[in-house]
Amino acid sequence: MKAAARTSEGGGRRAAVLGKPVGHSLSPALHRAAYAELGLDGWTYDRYETDEDQLPGFVAGLGPEWAGLSLTMPLKRAALALCATVTPVARSVEAVNTMVRGADGSWHGDNTDVPGLVAALGERGVEKAPEAAVLGAGATASSALAALAAMGAGQVEVYVRSEARAEEMREWGRRLGVEALARPWERAAEALRRPLVVATTPAGAADALAADVPEAPGTLFDVLYEPWPTPLAARWAERGGTVLGGLDLLVHQAVLQVEQMTGVPAAPLAAMRAAGTSGLAAR
Repeated sequence: MKAAARTSEGGGRRAAVLGKPVGHSLSPALHRAAYAELGLDGWTYDRYETDEDQLPGFVAGLGPEWAGLSLTMPLKRAALALCATVTPVARSVEAVNTMVRGADGSWHGDNTDVPGLVAALGERGVEKAPEAAVLGAGATASSALAALAAMGAGQVEVYVRSEARAEEMREWGRRLGVEALARPWERAAEALRRPLVVATTPAGAADALAADVPEAPGTLFDVLYEPWPTPLAARWAERGGTVLGGLDLLVHQAVLQVEQMTGVPAAPLAAMRAAGTSGLAAR
């Protein structure tokens, strides 16, 4: 579902990112850059700090000028209940990061993190994932599993810190049609020898693994973008491997959000990436 695109001549449209905390979000910079490049002068994009209890009331109070919402933590699961329709990919990972207002006023939920991750890897020439490993568990890891499944992975090694997390990832794998082979975090250095590694851990959690990067690494997708580069990403690049960061994911998923919210079929990837890069450099 796409919102009908309008410029200032036909009345302004609004969109925003919601979450808590949300002050650090680069989404306003990315979406505003897209509006400027596309000539959508009447469009605005803001940020609102909103928690799970506040989300239903916030959404219910939005007027017809609202075209869409970007959702970050901790709202991605709570948003499911507010959507009249939800895409299969969002349902599969139980997370909505995009809400688009339909012509009848109802909301459509999607998850652009999964196709955004696939698109970011595709931009670097990685289109298949016969062998891959995921570092960490949780919401981003489940999106990574979904993306790897879409890229043809039959099995994915997942390195986690507890048996509870291991079982969660195995369950996500069963839902997504990919076998999640759980491994203890103490063996995480083994993951670095796989052709594709997706690191979904919080800042600092994987820093010690930098010392274990092999001589000729493959592709690392570290979903952090601040601080950047992480020690793992820096060492990976020094060894000659391909490195993608959180900004790559953020930009590609935002491209899909802009396209859905505005109805314009080709969001300006380069302008959005430049805005994100500038935003990070200014911090």
